[in-house]
Order: sequence, then C-alpha cells, then structure tokens
Amino acid sequence: MGAIGTVSALWPFFASLSPARDTIAAGAPIDVDVSTIKPGQQITVVWRGHPIFILHRTPDELKMLQEAKDTGLLRDPDSQQPQQPSYAANWHRSLKPEHLVLIGVCTHLGCIPRLEAAPGGDLGANWPGGYFCPCHGSKYDLAGRVFNGVPAPLNLPVPPYNYIKDNLMRVGENPPGINFEISEIEQI
Repeated sequence: MGAIGTVSALWPFFASLSPARDTIAAGAPIDVDVSTIKPGQQITVVWRGHPIFILHRTPDELKMLQEAKDTGLLRDPDSQQPQQPSYAANWHRSLKPEHLVLIGVCTHLGCIPRLEAAPGGDLGANWPGGYFCPCHGSKYDLAGRVFNGVPAPLNLPVPPYNYIKDNLMRVGENPPGINFEISEIEQI
C-alpha cells in the first residue's frame, strides 16, 4: 500500500516532465520514424500547427527531378528563394535524397496541396508528377519546387529537421552546427 501511495503521489511530478500539448504546438520538435514509410508513400504529421509532408521518393522519382523536362518547367529550379535551410538548397531539397520534408501549405493562398505523384492522369499527359493545389491550380514537382505559370510564387517551404538516428527524423530541429529558423522562410 505504501508503494502504491508513493507512486500515486509522485505520478503528477513524472507526468509534468513530458512537454504539454500547447508546448508541442508552439514548436517543440517532433520525432518521426521514417523506416515505415514505403517508397512512393507520403505521411503527414503536424508541427507548429502546419501539416508536414514526409515523402519517401523512389529512384525513378529522384531521377526525374534532375531531368531538363522537369527543371525546365520550374520557376526556381535551383532553390534560390529562401524557402529552405541551406542544407536543403540542392536539387532534391532534402538532407537525404529519398526523404522529402515539406510544410504542406501552398505559397499562393495557404491551401493544402495534394500529392499527385503519378505522371499524366487527370492533370494531363504533360504532368510529370508532384503536388497539385486544387484551390487555384498551383503545381509543384516532387521536390516542392513551383512550376512556372501558376499562381503560387514560391517553392513549398522546407522546415528545420535532421536525423537523430538513421531512420529517426526530428522535425523542428536543425543538424548540429546549423542555425536556421522557420522565420527565415520568405513565405508560408
């Protein structure tokens, strides 16, 4: 009985050591096991009230991102606009090419684009695959880079993130030695 009483008395103290929901919503990093995401699959988590898309790209999708038939369609193919940390300002816009991490908010009016990874389909024979925002027709490739001639002015933002283990990603925290804040993104 004494042990049960002691545990009951100490339980509120131990429970207080975990971050509260409002703290997490305010920006505490979240951990995501990416080992369960199959190639071609995307999951969505929430960080700071934003949907975070984590896409496991296939080798064919990665190859397509480097081809002129994709990059020739893009407004900012080299990610020159400040929509990502320096470690994601590359052709695949990520730390590891196979895993894309984006804030899933269209840079036009803040709608949520949907993944339309398969080429062609309802979006026409020239659609190479990527993200489509049905609200006003903005399109992004599978690196979140915005197409020319659509309402969205900028690439989809990349949040701060890193890998704390090979398959464990932490969204909301940069790799060691990098200082990037979400406030540095031009537009969310």
